[in-house]
Amino acid sequence: MTKETGLEPQLDENTSKKEVKKISPRLPDTAPDRSRGRRVRILFIAVIAGASAYAVGPRLYHAVVEKPSSIGLVTQAEASTTGPDSIRLSEKQLDAVKIAPVASRNFEIIKTAVGSIDFNEDKSVQVFTPYQGRIVTLYAKLGDTVKAGDTLFTIDSPDLLNAASNLIQAAGVLQLTNRALVRAQKLLKAGGGAEKDYEQAVSDQQTAEGNLKAARDAVRIFGRSDKDIDRIIADRHVDSTLVVPSPISGLVTARNAQTGLFVQPGNTPAPFTIADISTMWLNSYVVESEIPAFGLGQELEARVLAYPDRVFEGKVTVLGAMVDPNTHRLLVRSEIKDPDHLLRPGMFAKFVIRTGKTIDALAIPAGGIVREGDGTMSAWIARDDNVFSKRTVDIGLQQRGYDEIREGIKAGEKVVTEGAVFLSNMLAGGATD
Repeated sequence: MTKETGLEPQLDENTSKKEVKKISPRLPDTAPDRSRGRRVRILFIAVIAGASAYAVGPRLYHAVVEKPSSIGLVTQAEASTTGPDSIRLSEKQLDAVKIAPVASRNFEIIKTAVGSIDFNEDKSVQVFTPYQGRIVTLYAKLGDTVKAGDTLFTIDSPDLLNAASNLIQAAGVLQLTNRALVRAQKLLKAGGGAEKDYEQAVSDQQTAEGNLKAARDAVRIFGRSDKDIDRIIADRHVDSTLVVPSPISGLVTARNAQTGLFVQPGNTPAPFTIADISTMWLNSYVVESEIPAFGLGQELEARVLAYPDRVFEGKVTVLGAMVDPNTHRLLVRSEIKDPDHLLRPGMFAKFVIRTGKTIDALAIPAGGIVREGDGTMSAWIARDDNVFSKRTVDIGLQQRGYDEIREGIKAGEKVVTEGAVFLSNMLAGGATD
């Protein structure tokens, strides 16, 4: 017999099942109580696990550290002999490094500096016209290579015209005085002439000879040969065109001449500039503290960006007379040999100069040196048990792929020559394999 609670729905025979569900009361939910109980049990288990880990952790930590491993960081016991920054490599990892004993190498005492290429002004000539005149024809262009004696330009020179006219006049006067002297001689011999007339004829003839000689020399200054002078006298014709040749063989580095331009001796800019490019200048400026290391005649080797594999030899020819008060640098000028004419003014150049005798010192290839974050240099020492220890070193000169070792390593010790960065990265990363 079922007990009535008063909550049962009142049904009749016409009530459907769906209506029964709608009118049925909702009982209280007990799920939150069950969820809360599970959370409590999980929290309890976590507390127990944490306490166990805290109790067991130190013993586990010491067990891991004290247990020797085949690769990675060395044990505490080994660190007492190898040093704290040590790593053991596996046989496979050894393939990433190269080892060699430390040996001595010769290092040259050198200085390096940078500068720029320029024309050798000691062998550069500005070509002026020797006399004033108007340019008639130009025969050379900028960048042309000329030889000594080649015509650069011609001018119509009034000075040459005057000199040639005086030459013709002097030649005519000499002919006249020669005939007068012959007549005076004949009259004197025949007794029909006076002695003083003969002597005057002789004096006039000698004066005319001197004037003709001076006139010939004046025309010769303009570059006319004796044959040219004789032709002027014979033809009684004056060519006022003056030829201006190149005084040296070289390259036309500047041309300020134009057809019809009136030029005068010494007026700048010069119509042409010719430079001997068999040698070039290297102008550089060195810091004040390095001035004592440089001297005249020192040999050097220069390189330019355009020809990185080409070495240009030279020597120091000029040391500046004063230090620049703003930059505190001194001019060092060198003369560089350029037989193939490869260098161009304005090129950036770097040179190496030997300032002393070579020295013998311990050296390690550059691949065995690591620059640390604090700026120090370190190398890795190799032992027979595949253990490598990092050691701080003091390096000096750096030449031809080798670094001079001043302190930190002794002769005969085995060091890593390639792959030192690999070891440093392993140490920084905890030496995991």
